Amino acid sequence: REEDGSGLKPMDAEQLREQAHKMVDFIADYYKTIENFPVLSQVEPGYLGKLLPDSAPTYPTTLEHVLNDVQHKILPGVTHWQSPNYFAYFPSNSSIAGFLGEMLSAGINIVGFSWITSPAATELESIVLDWLAKALFLPQDFLSNG
Repeated sequence: REEDGSGLKPMDAEQLREQAHKMVDFIADYYKTIENFPVLSQVEPGYLGKLLPDSAPTYPTTLEHVLNDVQHKILPGVTHWQSPNYFAYFPSNSSIAGFLGEMLSAGINIVGFSWITSPAATELESIVLDWLAKALFLPQDFLSNG
């Protein structure tokens, strides 16, 4: 804890790299051990309120502390959709490639609601949707230039 508030400074590139490696390691370990969890959570309603403090933390904490809380307090209350033993609802499973794509998307943090806000995002969306339409043998009217 850094009670002087210095922990509120944004991370530099090297700190990001270090913390991101820890996060990826945590997620990789989760996937590696996911079969050890019961698919359906075994907790009782209100369990988490008994494990967390009544008020938000006053000072920053370490990523290790947060991940420890996730491991011991959050994961027991999760339905593990990524488990190979999970067979309910859909879309039920994501892929590691999808996770990496989401990480890239979150890292760049594009708001692509119009061409002016991000030409690449808008054009890539049109191109990929055209690929999908062609793969499904949809009529020309479904293409972006249709």
